[in-house]
Amino acid sequence: MLSHQKHLFSLPDDITYLNGAYMGPQLKSVEAVGIENLKRKNHPFAITPEDFFTERKILKERFAQLIEARDYQNIAIVPSVSYGIANAANNVSLKKEDEIVLVDEQFPSNVYIWKRLAEAKGATIKVITPPADFVDRGKRWNDFILDAINSKTAVVSMPQVHWADGTLFDLKAIREKTKSVNAMLIIDGTQSVGAFPFSVSEIEPDALVCGGYKWLLGPYSLGVAYYSDAFNDGLPIEDNWMNRLHSEDFNNLVNYQDQFQAKAGRYSVGESSNFVLTPMLIRSIEQLLEWKPENIQSYCQAIAGEALQHIKEKGCFIEEEKYRSHHLFGIYLPDHLDIDVIKQRLIDNKVFVSYRGKAIRISVNVYNTKEDLAKLVNCIR
Repeated sequence: MLSHQKHLFSLPDDITYLNGAYMGPQLKSVEAVGIENLKRKNHPFAITPEDFFTERKILKERFAQLIEARDYQNIAIVPSVSYGIANAANNVSLKKEDEIVLVDEQFPSNVYIWKRLAEAKGATIKVITPPADFVDRGKRWNDFILDAINSKTAVVSMPQVHWADGTLFDLKAIREKTKSVNAMLIIDGTQSVGAFPFSVSEIEPDALVCGGYKWLLGPYSLGVAYYSDAFNDGLPIEDNWMNRLHSEDFNNLVNYQDQFQAKAGRYSVGESSNFVLTPMLIRSIEQLLEWKPENIQSYCQAIAGEALQHIKEKGCFIEEEKYRSHHLFGIYLPDHLDIDVIKQRLIDNKVFVSYRGKAIRISVNVYNTKEDLAKLVNCIR
C-alpha cells in the first residue's frame, strides 16, 4: 500500500488541496531539477549538439514505459493537448457525412479542432450526453457511446476519465466497437494518465495525448503524446528542423531533408529539447513509475471511501465506483443544499476544489489524507 507522500511536495500545512485536476502541485525533486537546468543557459558553450536530443529520447522512453507502449519512437513531445490532438486530426481521413463522436462537456481542446474539421469536410459531430437522471448514469452513458458508433463513424475522440466529474469510460469496449467499423480512437488522457493505469498495449488507441502539468505532476507548457503506426506517414502541423531525418548532424542542416524522423518523431513541437521543462517532466514521470498509477488509485480509494459515503448520505450523487475514478470525482448536490453556502465554507476553511458544469469536482492524490476529506465532509454538512 502506497503511503502518504506530502513530504515530497511544498504544499502549506494550512491548505487542503483537493484540486489536482486543476493543476498538479510540483514535487520538490522536480523543482530542484528545474532550478538546476535553468542555470544551464548561463554557460551556453557547455550545451552540446547531442544535448538537443539526449533528454528528448529519455522523456519519450519514460512516457512509453508509463503507458506500456512497446516503442518509444511512437511518442512525441507536445506543448499542449490542443497541439497533440491537432496533429491527429490533421491526418484523419474524413469525407462528407462521416460522423465524429464526442462525449458531452469534454474539455474544449478535444472539441474545437473536430468542429472545424467537420465544417471543412461536411461531416457531422455527434455529442453523446449522459442520462438526464442519475440512475445507472455511468453504465448508461457508456452504453450510449457504444450504441452511437456505427458504419458512419470515422473518429471517436474522448477522454479516459471525464474532466468534470471523473466518469470512467470503458475504452477497451469502445476500442473494440471502433475497430469493427474501421473508426479511429483518439484519447485525451490528461485527467487520468499518471494517476490511473493506461495501457497502450491493451487498449490500442490510435492516439493518446496528455498535458504534463496535471496528473503527470510536470511543468506547464509541456506534454507528451502517443501516435500509433497508423500515423507513421502523416503530415505534422508544423515543420521544424529537429523532426527531419539526420537533424542530429548540425554540419549538414542546410542539406534539407524531405524525410522525417522515424514514426511519431515527426509530430514533436519545435524546441522540444527544452533544457528546463523536459528534464522536469522526466523527473516527475520517473516518480510516477516508482509509485505506479494502480497504487495511486488504491491510495485515493482508501482515503476517500468513508468521506464519500457520508456525502452520499446527505443526498448528494457521486458516481458508483465501477464507473468513476478514485482520484477524480464529481459531487452533484440535491436541491436542499445551497452551493453558495458550501463554496463560502470551503473558502473559509482553505479547502481548494473546482466547479465544473453542475458538479463540485474533487481531485485527490498521494499528498492528501483522510483528514483532508473529512474537512470536505464538514463543509458540505
